[in-house]
Amino acid sequence: MRICILGGGVVGVTTAYYLAREGHQVTLLERHDRVAQEASFANGAQLSYSYVAPLADPAVLPKLPAWLLSRDSALRFVPQLDIQQWRWCLAFLRACTSAASRAATAQLLSLSFLSRSLLHELIATEGLRFDHVANGKLVVYRNPAGFAAAQRQMVYQAQLGCAQTALDAAGCVALEPALAHLHKELAGGIHTPGEDVGDCRKFTEGVAALAVAKHGVELRLGIELIGLRRMDKRIVAVHTSAGDIEADAFVTCLGVGSAAMLAPLGITLPLYPLKGYSLTAAVREPEYAPRVSITDIDHKVVYAPLADQLRVAGMVDLIGMSKTPDPARLALLRRHGRAMFERAADFDAAREWCGMRPATPDSKPLIGATPYRNLWLNTGQGALGFTLACGSAQTLADLVAGRASRLDAKAFELGR
Repeated sequence: MRICILGGGVVGVTTAYYLAREGHQVTLLERHDRVAQEASFANGAQLSYSYVAPLADPAVLPKLPAWLLSRDSALRFVPQLDIQQWRWCLAFLRACTSAASRAATAQLLSLSFLSRSLLHELIATEGLRFDHVANGKLVVYRNPAGFAAAQRQMVYQAQLGCAQTALDAAGCVALEPALAHLHKELAGGIHTPGEDVGDCRKFTEGVAALAVAKHGVELRLGIELIGLRRMDKRIVAVHTSAGDIEADAFVTCLGVGSAAMLAPLGITLPLYPLKGYSLTAAVREPEYAPRVSITDIDHKVVYAPLADQLRVAGMVDLIGMSKTPDPARLALLRRHGRAMFERAADFDAAREWCGMRPATPDSKPLIGATPYRNLWLNTGQGALGFTLACGSAQTLADLVAGRASRLDAKAFELGR
């Protein structure tokens, strides 16, 4: 079957790879002249398989005033005259129940564990090189109440297959000596040894090269996608700056752009961008740099060692569709980085990045069919695109083939 993939981020490229591996004739369309140029370019670099619990949770409700009032809040909401934003926010509030949060956690864990297995298989069989390290992850807490809540979540996730350990402040420092200067500030931490780090852009480029060389995928880069041409309940072509491109099936992997692409077809996707930021700083004194992946939960900032660099990423801005970086948010991220690991890395010369992460209100991606019988979705992975990419792509490939998925695919379908 001829299949056209719309979008060249990590989700689109892995989707192309898994579909082509099954013998389909796959073409991938991307408006940039290289893959992984937007949300996949310089994300947090953490492969956080055990940290997929949805943002929508009853615990966030008391924090809403701070999100509205504080410019330095890790999660910031600025109301817009945008019906899409308000529709998303109302759906988010409806998802903030204990039952919905626990169900979504279990469903996302099944997807993330599948993704971990597939990614490790790719590394073993294809020799992919993307600064990947299986170094585990330590989430540190300054607030005792927050640490206690994390331990309760750890107990719940243990029932779902997560292997995690709670550490006191001394245990955190013993595991990661680079935190020694913060010993008196820490209430404790949760250590997950099965987590990885890697460069998402390098991974995406590597998978794209494999898809082309081994499975005949055609990459068509630098092409603007204008719209989809339909006939009855079927898509017949995608209209582009290079003309119409026909196929037997189409898969939308455009991240935030998926909503605008499908709106003219009468399909409303519950997507909104969560803007995030990162810094990539050269390590100058390795003895002071973290060896494990660190998440500072109070500031919602992650620290991932990538070869001779330190990736610092964070912020969740629900502030509209503008892709323009906010200098104040980058400055705040730089301050957090210096407070944690100032001696380790050169934050003055750090490379800055801003990305629009495509999120659904319940944090679960949209994978599966649409009302058009040959149009498929694989989008909405939010901040977990790198973590969930392989599992999402395999699940979509299973659905296209009409075979049973390795997980409950209905949990991720449109209109769930």
